[in-house]
Amino acid sequence: MTGEKHFDVLSDERLDYVNEKITLIQKKNGLTFGTDAFLLAAFIKENKRAMAAELGAGTGIVSLLCAAREKLMRIYAFEVQESFYDITKRNVQNNGFEETVIPRLADVRNITSADTGGELDVVFANPPYMKVTSGKRNDADEKFIARHEVMGNIDDFCAAAARLLKHGGKFYAVWRPDRLIDLISSMRAHSLEPKQMTFVHSDTESEPSMALICATKGGKPDIKIGAPLFMHEAVANNGGKRELSARAQQIYDTLKF
Repeated sequence: MTGEKHFDVLSDERLDYVNEKITLIQKKNGLTFGTDAFLLAAFIKENKRAMAAELGAGTGIVSLLCAAREKLMRIYAFEVQESFYDITKRNVQNNGFEETVIPRLADVRNITSADTGGELDVVFANPPYMKVTSGKRNDADEKFIARHEVMGNIDDFCAAAARLLKHGGKFYAVWRPDRLIDLISSMRAHSLEPKQMTFVHSDTESEPSMALICATKGGKPDIKIGAPLFMHEAVANNGGKRELSARAQQIYDTLKF
């Protein structure tokens, strides 16, 4: 990691401390860093020689987390919204990860392996999970685009991953359980065979709120469903706050499943 941290924060942005290696610029009215991004970064297996890409980087947080833990050798961070692309560039520079994370302004529907200098080992994404017709439109178009399939649906993300990956390459995604059929159908339509999946629950009494999935390009049908991840203890402590489960805390501490 090179360089010093000099933060140029605009009036509509804020600066958040993530950990000892990452300080993150985010939009005050934009989609902010959450559990889904952190768990996706943790779900990605370490491969220090891997060439990788993130589709829909947003602020760049997933790529930054992977870079900070030296999980991947190089990451092309693709983002379609110019304002978020600019934030990703500044976050990469401010945190000194210019040699690992390469921001790119591009639409996932147009990306090919020519944009990365060749086929990749790993692609990952936290795609927009809501259909354009779903939910109330956000006042900020940037947040609406980040959450809704305006600039590409899940099939577009899977198609882009397939174009970028070499045979045997891995595609990691975090997704909503109620739309899991859409994701798996799109993966298979583009020769991305789901191989591993873990459901994430708030606690033992709750239905899953997200699914983490890894597919292999050209893989054979054979999926392993991992033990569910329960994020919190079911009972709050005396202060009324629910603690992270032991397993969730270990994942946060190590950025590994």
